[in-house]
Formats: sequence, C-alpha cells, structure tokens
Amino acid sequence: MDSPRRSLAKALSWRLVATVVTTTIVYAATGEAEFAATIGIADTVVKFGAYFLHERLWNRISFGRVRQEPEYYI
Repeated sequence: MDSPRRSLAKALSWRLVATVVTTTIVYAATGEAEFAATIGIADTVVKFGAYFLHERLWNRISFGRVRQEPEYYI
C-alpha cells in the first residue's frame, strides 16, 4: 500500500505533466497564452484533489492485489 506521502508525490508529478498538456492544448486552440494558463491552473487545482482522493480510495480496495506472504528470518 502506498503511503499518503507517496500518493501526494505521485499526484504532484502527474499534475505537472497534465497541466503542461492542458495548457498547450488550450493555447493551440485559442492562441491566447493568458487564457491557456488560467485554464491550466484551474484544471490543476480541481484535478489534483480528485486524483489524490482517488488514489487514497483505491488503497482501501483489495481488487487486483497480490497478497504477499510475510518473510520469516532465522
């Protein structure tokens, strides 16, 4: 299971990539840098929280996980 700190780091790194992609698409479509940046920032704020919560919820679900047996040392 990922720690909350790891989930936060993953969310931050993904949002950086996603913000650049979103801002680039909006700029390409409109040619307006300020508007593209505004949309990129708004997208980041909303989706950052959603991603973090999504990760934390999936950590509570056992679906698809392989159970590891504890290791015993002699």
